[in-house]
Amino acid sequence: MNIHHIRNATAVVEYAGKKFLIDPMLSEKGTMPPFGTGVGLPPAPREDQNNPLVSLPTSIDNIIFNIDAVIVTHLHPDHWDDAAKEALPKEIKIFAQNDNDATEIRNAGFKNVEVLKENTVFEAIQLIKTKGEHGRGEILKHAGEVCGVVFKHSKEKTLYFTGDTVWYEAVQETIDAHKPEIIVANAGNNQFLVGGSLIMGQEDLYELYKAAPDAKIITVHMEAVNHWGLSREELKSFINEKGISSNVSVPDDGESYSF
Repeated sequence: MNIHHIRNATAVVEYAGKKFLIDPMLSEKGTMPPFGTGVGLPPAPREDQNNPLVSLPTSIDNIIFNIDAVIVTHLHPDHWDDAAKEALPKEIKIFAQNDNDATEIRNAGFKNVEVLKENTVFEAIQLIKTKGEHGRGEILKHAGEVCGVVFKHSKEKTLYFTGDTVWYEAVQETIDAHKPEIIVANAGNNQFLVGGSLIMGQEDLYELYKAAPDAKIITVHMEAVNHWGLSREELKSFINEKGISSNVSVPDDGESYSF
């Protein structure tokens, strides 16, 4: 497999001969409003900066070239934005987390939308919808429902995208059930000024590592939108202190990994 980290949670994954686009946020730098009070959300860090905070590392044409399917773990605009809706062919296969999201995607003109299940099969690749909690406590009312996905194929290592989730028992259960060898973890500790973490921070990531100490973990969803809470440099320092840097990678935007 090859995993090309684009930006934020956006990735292009080549797996068992098929090419997937995960959580496309394809807008140009600074063309989306910041998360926070201006869009009806709690106050957030860096509300004076428009999203995305950084440019795409390659062109949209390169990103969507020969994509076989798109997986949208939820509809927050840093995972499914207007630029993606405009750029992607309306006939492309899209997997959504539930019926409500599938309906919204269809309403945007897409014709081949399927709800991801716990045992979806696409071109002989098993796609397993996994649970996630996009925060803890009261903030979940704002964050809403999300999912992750496990990829399985007889000729590939098992791959787990956590999606936007904090560490909690369902992540442990996913690891116990599927024993992923590669994990892509959303680990930027994004949060508002109230309500705590929306996705994994460094301590959540350490729990993830302890649950899957033999897995290779790739950390993404970092420094790309205004409410990020954990920098790459901070995370690199943490994993060095913990002695886990051989298992945990902190890619720059545009980096690729082959397994």
